[in-house]
Parts: sequence; structure tokens; C-alpha cells
Amino acid sequence: MTEVLRRSQLGPYSFADEPPPGYSLPILPGHTSPGRLERVLRAGHFAVTTEIAPPDSADPNEVYERAALFDGYVDAMNATDGSGAHCHMSSVGMCSLLTRKGYAMVMQISCRDRNRIAIQGDVLGASAMGVANILCLSGDGVQSGDHPEAKPVFDLDSMTALNTIRIMRDESRFLSGRKITSPPHVFMGGAANPFAPPLDYRPHRLAKKVAAGAQFVQTQYCFDMPMFKEYMKQVRDMGLHEKVFILLGVGTLASAKTAEWIRSNVAGVHIPDSVIKRLKGAEKPKQEGINICIEMIEEARELEGVHGVHIMAYRQEQYVAEIVERSGALEGRKPWHPGMYEPVAPFDGLVETIAPDSPTAQENPL
Repeated sequence: MTEVLRRSQLGPYSFADEPPPGYSLPILPGHTSPGRLERVLRAGHFAVTTEIAPPDSADPNEVYERAALFDGYVDAMNATDGSGAHCHMSSVGMCSLLTRKGYAMVMQISCRDRNRIAIQGDVLGASAMGVANILCLSGDGVQSGDHPEAKPVFDLDSMTALNTIRIMRDESRFLSGRKITSPPHVFMGGAANPFAPPLDYRPHRLAKKVAAGAQFVQTQYCFDMPMFKEYMKQVRDMGLHEKVFILLGVGTLASAKTAEWIRSNVAGVHIPDSVIKRLKGAEKPKQEGINICIEMIEEARELEGVHGVHIMAYRQEQYVAEIVERSGALEGRKPWHPGMYEPVAPFDGLVETIAPDSPTAQENPL
């Protein structure tokens, strides 16, 4: 007789039907993926995601060491896909390594580098590995990266990539019409930039991504909360906050010089003069940059329609734990990480599915 593992056997994990690392959670009614991120968001919790920087290396230990910085502080990690058109370890490779450890990964797909054949194949492979979240991006132009002579693809853009994956998941077919025997069970995401002109168009672009299949979005860096609040007002007026989970992008600034460089050289990032002035006047600019990030999160938590934050701390990943703790973003939750797992019984891949309205789930759903 096959043994079924329950929460009481597995220890104090985030979910009542928690499997050991490397095995997927059951898909709950109304969910499209077995992922932790979707569960947290649909349960009404304020989610925290971050980005894990890919190494310029083939050593898996470099990936594991970077991931460990976020243990217990984030609900999911984005594995970036050639961000800035620079070459690093691939997103699918990082996801392969980290899903084996049990981490919740968001695999980014840049349309710059792949045609529809490669993208659809990567989606199937990622889902087979246990990747439950996919974020579709058009991708930065090759001229901005370290291989400007590369030939860009752009067979699809972020909208058509979302629609392609939605068709694969919901209709069990490729774009060609050929049948998929087992569809990918994924939670689909896109990017949003509330700060790029024309500002009035931005909520309408979000609506198009939702129509294409986006279930969550992560925004560009926010350093101007009044501007973001105006964007969210338009989003609420259109009813989009009830159709998509919105995670505000926040980040750290090491100095006024860094902020000025980003504002001048990184497309789509808006940093107001008041922030740069504040950094210039700070005795400890790096700490002030962390304070600004925390303040953004605290304000975001009070905004209707904001469902979480996406922390982008490029080369300052060691400060994510402080940012999460001081901002109170997790509201007392402790996200699962591999170090919490203590095997106490044999496991054959079967987990008892617990309905969300059952006494066990209600007792400790997260």
C-alpha cells in the first residue's frame, strides 16, 4: 500500500500538502499551476519576489550560493534571461538547478533570442522540470549588451508570447495546431512600466497583456510613488486590479551617482530629482538607498490593487533580507526554503491533495 504523506509527517512547512523538495505541490481548484507563488497570491497574501543574478560560470554551486541569500525571505525568484542583452547562464539552466532543490522559480523568456519553436519547446521543458511560473519579455536590444553583433530574433513579442503559452496551457496545442499530450501547468506573467510616457497609455497596455494571458505582472523600478499611485487609480478604474496580480518593482540605489547613471542609461527607469537630492545629502548613501526601498514597500502595502513587491537588488542581494524584515512585507509569514526540510519518511511522489476549504487547510493554509 502506497504511503501518503501529510503535513504532520513532513514538519512545519508553508502548506498542508507540502511535498519534499523536487516534487510539485498539487494543483488546487481554480489554479493553473502547482506553484507556491500562485498559492500565496490567491490566498490574499502580500507576495515577495526577487531576482537572482545568473553567474558567468558553469559551476552550479555559484547558483546555489546566490539562491541561499534569499532563504526564508521571498516567495519566488526570477531567473533572468540575458537581461540588458548580456550573456550569462541561461534562465532555463538556473531554473533546472534550483527547482531540484525545491525553490519556486519564475523563468524569464526573452523574445529577443528565440523564435516560436524554441520558446514553445522551452516552456514544455521548464514545466516538466517543475517550473510553475513564466514571465514573458520582449527583451532589450542587442546593441545595449556585450554582443552587439548578435542577430536579434523577435519572432514573437511579449504579448504574442503570452498568448502562445496560454494556448499551449489551456488548449493543449502548439501554435501550429499540433496537439500537446500533456500541457504545461504554468502561472503566466508579464512586465509593466507605469513610468514610461505616454503615461495614460500604460494601463491600457496592461489590459492588453491581461487579455493575452498575463495572470501577474512585475513592474519596472518605482522611485516615484505619487506617479505610481496615479497609475493604480487608472488601473482600478478599469477594474484590472481584479483581473491580474500586480507586484510593484522596487530596488536599492547605492549612491546619487549610481542613480544618475541609471536614469540616463537604463531605458524606462524614472528617478525623480528629489530621490537623487536625498542620496546626495545622506551621510550613508547606500543605507539611504535601502531606506528609500523600504519606504516604497511600506506605501505599496497600503495601496488597493497591489498584491506584492518584486525586489531588484542588483549586486546588493545581501540587503534583501534586511529590506523584507524592516518593511514587514511578509506580515509574519516565513516562506519555504530547502533548509526547512527534514525528511522523516520515505516518499514515492504521492501527496494527499487537501481541498482549500477542508479543516486541515483552514487550520494552517500558509
